[in-house]
Order: sequence, then C-alpha cells, then structure tokens
Amino acid sequence: MVAVTGAASGVGRLLVERLRAAAGSAGADRTVAIDRERGDTEGVAWRLADVRDPRLAGCLPGVDVLVHTDVDRSLETPAKDRRAANIRAAQTVLTAAAAERVPRVVLVTSTMVYGADPANPVPLPEDAALTPEAGQGLLGDFVEIEDLACRARRAHPGLSVTVVRPAPLVGPGIDSALSRHFAAPRLLTVKGVAQRWQFCHVDDLAGALEHVVRTGLDGKDGALAVGCDGSLDQAGAERVSGLRPFELPANVAFGATHRLHRAGLTPASAGELKYLVYPCVVDCAALRASGWEPAYDNEAALRALLDARAGHALVGRPLGRKEATITAASAAGAAVAAIGTAAAVRHLRKRRKG
Repeated sequence: MVAVTGAASGVGRLLVERLRAAAGSAGADRTVAIDRERGDTEGVAWRLADVRDPRLAGCLPGVDVLVHTDVDRSLETPAKDRRAANIRAAQTVLTAAAAERVPRVVLVTSTMVYGADPANPVPLPEDAALTPEAGQGLLGDFVEIEDLACRARRAHPGLSVTVVRPAPLVGPGIDSALSRHFAAPRLLTVKGVAQRWQFCHVDDLAGALEHVVRTGLDGKDGALAVGCDGSLDQAGAERVSGLRPFELPANVAFGATHRLHRAGLTPASAGELKYLVYPCVVDCAALRASGWEPAYDNEAALRALLDARAGHALVGRPLGRKEATITAASAAGAAVAAIGTAAAVRHLRKRRKG
C-alpha cells in the first residue's frame, strides 16, 4: 500500500492519479491519499490529516511506502513560517512512519542542495558533494529536510529513507524564482559566466516518484536526482524564450539583490539568485540506468514554463503580463541608471583626487 501526502494538489495529485491508474479498479484500496481536505481524485482511499500533526500516524496502518510531497515552495509564504512548517512536516512524517513501522519513506527536496557555482562541471555526478549556501530561503528548508533524512536513517535502522531531488520545477501552477525570472523582459546574466539550464516538469517528477515506488529504486546514500537529460545553454534559453540577456558584473547583481531582499522588495535572496545565473546541472544516472526516461527535454520543459506563466514581477506578488513587463522593465532601467550614476560619481571623484 502506498500513501501520498499533499495528494489533493500539485505533484501529490499527479502521483496519486498515476498510482490509481496503474492499480486499476481492483486496487482502489492500495493507494492512500492524505491531505487536509479531500481532493477530486476518485478510486483511492482518502484520509484527512495535517502532515504536521502527530495524529498523522493514524493514517498509516498497513502502508508500505509513504511519499511526502506536501512541501510549501511558495515565494509568498514568509520564510520563517515556511521553514517551520516544512521542517515540522518532514519531522512528523518520519516519526509517524517509524512509529507505524512503515518500511520506506520517500522525501522530495531539490537539486539546489548541490549548490550553484560558475566552476561546477556540467553535469555534476549524482553523488557529488553537497555545497549549498543554506540560509533563510527555500534552499535552507531543503538542506534541513535532507539532514532530517540522514538522522532518521541512523535513528530508525528499520526505516529506509529515499530523497528525490528534482531539478527546478516547471509546469502548471508552479510559481518560483525561475518562473518569475523568465517572466521578465530580459534575462539577467553575470559577466563572464555561461549559464546552463536544467529543468524538471512536474509530470516527470510524478512519473519518477511512481517509478521509485514501483521498483524500490534507491540511489547512492539514499538520494536520486530527477530532471531532463543534459542541459540547455544560455543561447538556447534566449532563443526559446525570445528574451535578450541583461548582463551585470557579479558583485553588482548579487549586491543589488541582497539589498532588495533585505528591504523586502524581492523574495529571492542573493544566494538563490546564484541558481539563475550559475550552472547546477545533475546527471540523473540512477533513474536512467533503471529504465526511467523523462517525457520532456529541457527545451520542451522551458516552453511549458513559458506557456504556464501568468507573469510575475520581481517584487513578490503575481501581476498581469503587461503590468509585469512594465514593472520589470522599469526596475531594469532603474538598475542601469543607478549603476551608470554610481560609475560616473566614482569617475568624478577620481578626477578630483587626481
């Protein structure tokens, strides 16, 4: 029996539908859908619960695999609240599974835990060391969830914990720093760095999770990367999106983002900006070797992102496409003007000193 948290929406809903379809009408009691409210998927056993409540254990008798997809990835949730909720949920899922002797838990984090760096090889091996700059952003949530997985393996030897790390997610309903990046009229790039893009469509993540459940696949150290094969270069991203680059020196880009984030004008921190300008491409070797293949390549995934986006400004609230374009263009223009003014002031100061 497979249980899925966050089953009423998003990746959880997609996974539950796949499991139901695979089981057929005779297997309606083999899939347990867990969420605070009942979803619209029929033919599965719905058990209503908050994954942050210890009473979650009451939903798990007879469960063989628990897949935890109920992770808040919203840019709108205050970072402190999101961190508390995500960590509490992972703790509760692992503790409840151990208490009910569930043999296996599957957690979902992100390839962000590998870290983005201009020196990263493309692709990174799946077993590469994790070098993220954890902070108060979503990346910090993923780092802590992975730490909880490591602790759970030590504390509960009878519990197998697999961590699935998708590349940046795209698809319907996904609002992220990535989707907002491609909603702007220009693509920010850092001088001297050739960005490489790797995406993961939500349908492919659901398919990979189903494959992991069905085959019992577990990667080295209990971790599996999932995403499109290979990567898309910056020129390809510009061609597909129809956007031109907006190049800045690294110190200017990260310095401005840090100040805007501290002022509450953008949800993304300077650390998270790295994933938009530096490569973090991972070889999904274990899934590929097991026979799983993504339905989307990186170009198709980017097109799906462009089709799904509603238009988002960098200030952190969803906007219509026209308003987003005006806002982002004004912000870019203001940045250019500020940079130019600062350069002029420095030049004048040097001349006066000379």
